Amino acid sequence: MQFLSPLILFTSCTLLATTVFADAQAPVQSECQIKSQEISSKIQDAKTEGNKTEQADLEKALAEVNANCTETSLIKQRKQKVLDAKQEVSRRQTDLNKAMEKGDPEKINKRKDKLAESRKELQDAQTELERVQPDD
Repeated sequence: MQFLSPLILFTSCTLLATTVFADAQAPVQSECQIKSQEISSKIQDAKTEGNKTEQADLEKALAEVNANCTETSLIKQRKQKVLDAKQEVSRRQTDLNKAMEKGDPEKINKRKDKLAESRKELQDAQTELERVQPDD
């Protein structure tokens, strides 16, 4: 009976570790699968509508997703999106500073709104990156 308890404990820990590891890998894999499923659905819609041009374009997109959608490519895309968003925030901040120098309240408010929107997009991009690359 004493032998059985450590064996059960070891088996339970192994199963738990496997489940945790699988869950950690799931978001990237499922995101690629979701992209693939969405495109497949659009292909079916194009077939139903008889739109052969759209169907061909979607089939090409599906082939590219199936061939290229990897954890590395998703991380690279997310990093680029964060970089682009940072540049946009910087540009919007410069626009706001110029508007403040001119003193036009309407333009200042408009630039503040645009800056807030860009900061939100940056935050969203950073959140997406953290979802596929939680360790960095």
